[in-house]
Amino acid sequence: MAEQTLFELVSPERLLVSRPVDMVVVPGTEGDMGVLPGHAPLIATVRPGVIAVFENGQVIDRIFVGGGFVEVTGERCTVLAEEAAPLAELDRGRTEAELKAAREDLADAREEPSRKAAERQVAIGEAKLAALEPQPY
Repeated sequence: MAEQTLFELVSPERLLVSRPVDMVVVPGTEGDMGVLPGHAPLIATVRPGVIAVFENGQVIDRIFVGGGFVEVTGERCTVLAEEAAPLAELDRGRTEAELKAAREDLADAREEPSRKAAERQVAIGEAKLAALEPQPY
């Protein structure tokens, strides 16, 4: 059996994934990062996007994350996500409505904290819509 990395994905609501995998691609704020067994240790921030889980050279799972942190060691990749859901659970109509509401909130925001929160919700909504489009891998 090939060497694997333990991948764990945790959201505030639940543990979504805890299993050995061949590779995980995480949407980092500095760019997508592929995590293989033996990866150098790191801690990084995660941007809204899709985590791709690979086994036997193929994607077996795609999960949307709304940001968070990733910790990588030689044996493990742990993502602490602010929001996470399998792509199959995303609904285009609901996502479009949430994005519209977030854009309205952004247009109405007068103070810095409200504006920042609305900008974040717009970014998450746009990333969710992009996640519903065909993926490159």
